[in-house]
Amino acid sequence: MTTSMGRRRFLSALSTAAGAAALSQVPADHAAAAPRPGGGNHPFQLGVASGDPTATGAVLWTRLVPEPFEPGGGMPRTRVPVQWQVAGDEGFRRIVAGGTTWALPEPAHSVHVEVDGPAPDREWFYRFRYQGETSPVGRTRTAPAAGAPGGSLAFAFASCQDWAGGYYPSYRHMADDDLDLVVHLGDYVYEGGIPADGGLRRTGTPDVLRSAPRDLERWRMQYALYKADPDLQAAHARFPWAVTWDDHEVKNDYAGTRQEHAGDITALRAAAYQAWYEHQPVRRAALDRARIYRRLRWGRLAQLDVLDGRQYRSAPPCGWGEADACTGGYDPAVTMLGFPQEKWLFDGLAASEARWNLLGGNVMLGRLDHDGPAGDRLWHDAWDGYPAARKRLTDTWVRHRVDNPVVITGDWHSSFVNDIHRDFDRPSSPVVGTEFVGTSISSNGDGEVYGPYYGPMIRHNPHIKFFDGDRRGYVRCHVGGSRMRAELRTVPTVSRRDVPESVLASFVVESGRPGAHRV
Repeated sequence: MTTSMGRRRFLSALSTAAGAAALSQVPADHAAAAPRPGGGNHPFQLGVASGDPTATGAVLWTRLVPEPFEPGGGMPRTRVPVQWQVAGDEGFRRIVAGGTTWALPEPAHSVHVEVDGPAPDREWFYRFRYQGETSPVGRTRTAPAAGAPGGSLAFAFASCQDWAGGYYPSYRHMADDDLDLVVHLGDYVYEGGIPADGGLRRTGTPDVLRSAPRDLERWRMQYALYKADPDLQAAHARFPWAVTWDDHEVKNDYAGTRQEHAGDITALRAAAYQAWYEHQPVRRAALDRARIYRRLRWGRLAQLDVLDGRQYRSAPPCGWGEADACTGGYDPAVTMLGFPQEKWLFDGLAASEARWNLLGGNVMLGRLDHDGPAGDRLWHDAWDGYPAARKRLTDTWVRHRVDNPVVITGDWHSSFVNDIHRDFDRPSSPVVGTEFVGTSISSNGDGEVYGPYYGPMIRHNPHIKFFDGDRRGYVRCHVGGSRMRAELRTVPTVSRRDVPESVLASFVVESGRPGAHRV
């Protein structure tokens, strides 16, 4: 993709939004009825974002929140009009879409505009306006048309960004890149209270954030804290995102409505899901039906299935966390995705005409045997706890001759590159897919590393082609017609924002040859 706007100019536009030209006017009766936000602070403190690009549009997001750590965010308990615009240039001289939408108090005055109309396969710029205040400028892009070859696709995927764990230098570097998409695979926020000293960030936080989120207002404040980070805002404003959730958006290692120690978490989950929707660039279906699994297409080049591996899964039949394998995992009634989502996924894979079929999941698909062939000790919060469900997926790949299945995964705070066998109970079964597992953006910080824990296990798992448990970062991918390249990009510390990044390792998957090869 060729961009018309350099990153320096883009960030300049981002930081000087207050001086942007006025948008088209709200009708007079709407303007008169719109109350001023409380406190006099800028209402766009959480920035802007776009997501789920199609060939003709995307979701545009912002939230009016002049007082992020007060109930209601400092906004009145009434609906207010917000203007939006989309243009073909950063100066907004070529406007292609715009209008006025209501920001309602029920979803915390968040705005989700589902734009449909801009031309395929190019960049667009957007902004919002409320009561004389103009938002930062965001940049998004549309996907290639459905029948188009698709060219190439450059994307990054990331996960696990505990605020107290450190800064987000990886997003600082990501925003410097030229990407088509960012995929976030969960643990966007963490469910704990914020330490008084700010954790590794060593910065004070409001007293109201000390306790863990339990209700909707407190969850909203948790998201406001995270989304105020300038590097996260820059990456959101620079690229469209596709997001899913994992466990820490609600409660560690939960399954469905159950958690090992907390029991039934239905009420907590409902509040957490509501706040997640309010702060992410996702479509209305995520609120109306709490359905977040969805499919994105990049012409005929790539299909990306974004999965929900938490909401519908069975409680792990063989035990929570680390436990021995058992026959219960092979019960056909046990599911990771829930059977409606599983059918949707399998039907979509069977019908796919894409050269590359990408699955965005929250927990590792590949096996990680902890103690070798004598023990079969596994981590049951991942697909290892659901072996029958995993085999239904790999059998679908084989049965329908799905082209180039590649799984991208978060969760582990570690980097793995895995060959995916059709049946991990038969190590000699063919390799049918590839998995890249990305490390965390900040979770585990600089001190706690997993290398000493997982490292000795790797020799029991010859399908694991690469492992690192000690570094923070993300994965940058480039998908072309004949191959996909993945670069594991890491930073030396998350105790500062201004640190360099480096490529820890690079791997290539050749079209028609499952499995990754280091280059």
